[in-house]
Amino acid sequence: MKGSAYLRACLGAVLFAALAGAMPTMAAAAAPSAQRHLVDDGPKKRLFVLTDMEADQDDAESLVRLLLYANEVDIEGLVATTSTHMRHQLHPETIRRILDAYAQVQPNLLKHDWRYPTAAKLLGLVATGQPTYGMDGVGTGKDTAGSNALLRALESPDPRPLWVTVWGGPNTLAQALLTLKATHSPAETSRLLGKLRVNTISDQDDSGAWIRRTFPDLLYVVSPGGYNHATWGAIMEVVDGIDNRTIGNAWLRDNIQQGHGPLGAAYPDVAYGMEGDTPSYLPLIPNGLNDADHPDWGGWGGRFELYTPVLQDLDPTGFTGGVPVEPETRPIWTNASDAFAPFVPGDYGRAVAAGSRTFRGARVSLWRWRDDFQNDFAARIGWTTLPYEKANHPPLVRLAGPDHLTVHSGEVFTLSAEGTTDPDGDSLSYVWFNYMEAGTLKAPILTMGAENIFHMGFKAPVVTRPETAHFIVAVTDKGTPPLTRYRRVIVTILPD
Repeated sequence: MKGSAYLRACLGAVLFAALAGAMPTMAAAAAPSAQRHLVDDGPKKRLFVLTDMEADQDDAESLVRLLLYANEVDIEGLVATTSTHMRHQLHPETIRRILDAYAQVQPNLLKHDWRYPTAAKLLGLVATGQPTYGMDGVGTGKDTAGSNALLRALESPDPRPLWVTVWGGPNTLAQALLTLKATHSPAETSRLLGKLRVNTISDQDDSGAWIRRTFPDLLYVVSPGGYNHATWGAIMEVVDGIDNRTIGNAWLRDNIQQGHGPLGAAYPDVAYGMEGDTPSYLPLIPNGLNDADHPDWGGWGGRFELYTPVLQDLDPTGFTGGVPVEPETRPIWTNASDAFAPFVPGDYGRAVAAGSRTFRGARVSLWRWRDDFQNDFAARIGWTTLPYEKANHPPLVRLAGPDHLTVHSGEVFTLSAEGTTDPDGDSLSYVWFNYMEAGTLKAPILTMGAENIFHMGFKAPVVTRPETAHFIVAVTDKGTPPLTRYRRVIVTILPD
């Protein structure tokens, strides 16, 4: 019977792939305008969400934004959980209420992209975990609809990794892993763990540390310890010396909440902080910059490196909601520092130039992209009410050469984004820069000329061993709001 079931699953996968391949053609015939802005960034990421909805307003805010990207990721679970901030309550009804607002705008979203799922499909993914705090809710016989759904998603024959983003406490994940280990062979458990990826917003119960100790090979992205130390806090941080308007309450009112349809109206006012959970899924959004499988490359969700942090570096006496800060027992993907000098627009002559002030720190790795993803959010809220022709859509950034290149010490090379277009016919601006921290070469490589040209020359420095350097082109349209997309070129530099 198992062999027959496996054969049926394989045949079903082949049939699904064939139908999926035909869908763009069929959808294009029905709504050609909805295809013009799409670009192939590879298979969509699978996403399973654990959320302590109603512990704070920010989970509802993050869900509103996520639904606007339901065309870009495959959402496979929306599970209401507890956390240290809400230890014995679950609120799946809030998830359903926001999905009801999504149902009202999904037909209009289809005018912009045929891939937006129905609200009925998403409602079928809503489940709950244990109404109990942390490890008190984990053990034999404590499986829930939420943990079972997570385990089924992990056991799916779908070969793509499953990303679990944790907006509250991860004890539903802990229960699923406990059951996995108890019901599968060690080899099968190891295989399935190899498909699992976790990105959690700090440790909001005591099961996070248990998971990391018990499953040392699990890919786990987290900023443990005090919240003031966490990378995710940059999404709401007011930074002295930059323009912070896109995270202000007035900006949210004018660009998201008021006059932007039912889904925008479902976005609540900020209580403690704006969208603290959103950075957990931002790396999954295909934008030409993000690569969730390489947290050290950096992107909209910040940049992380794999190491075992020292306890005193985790702000152990800072605010954690009462969750103990334990020493880490193995390497995790955690805070990494960026140095960033924001570009300054020119009123005359040269359009942009590198600023004179450089910011450094883990939070810099996230807020450096903040205006870009906030403008993207505002544009997508527009998609919920506007026809295609009256909304803005992101540029289609194309490279005129390969995205991996090998050069030698001292060699001059040129990178080009010739062929880049905009689906709305907007004029485009280009900015090239070396993302130094993403490569192994920890010395900046400057542009040979003004940064804002569609092609750019660079000179490889002299190296004594092979090194890598990452170069980013950010292309921004002149629509309203302005939208930015990127492409990354990784250059390997060899010694002579």
